[in-house]
Amino acid sequence: MDSHIRKVYVPMTETAFYILLCLQKPNHGYGIVQMVEKMTDGEIRLAPGTMYGSLSKMEKDKLIQFVREEEKRKIYEITDLGREVLQLERKRIERLYKNAQEEL
Repeated sequence: MDSHIRKVYVPMTETAFYILLCLQKPNHGYGIVQMVEKMTDGEIRLAPGTMYGSLSKMEKDKLIQFVREEEKRKIYEITDLGREVLQLERKRIERLYKNAQEEL
């Protein structure tokens, strides 16, 4: 992983985190929006501009890749680099949680 990717994605925004998490299986933008709403009990709602801007940037940075088009919807999935970045973020979040628990 190059320094640009590490600098841009670690720590990660909630939007980027949920996009990568939702793309463990191929999905399209609207499907991701629905999954995130469900996973967060409606607390996080990804706006279309945010979603599609993030997908475009993540594809350019090779964290996700275009798989196919279905009914005019672009289907994406996470890449190995995306999994690596997501795993770094998971470890960071787990460390934060662990440290917070120890201090309480």
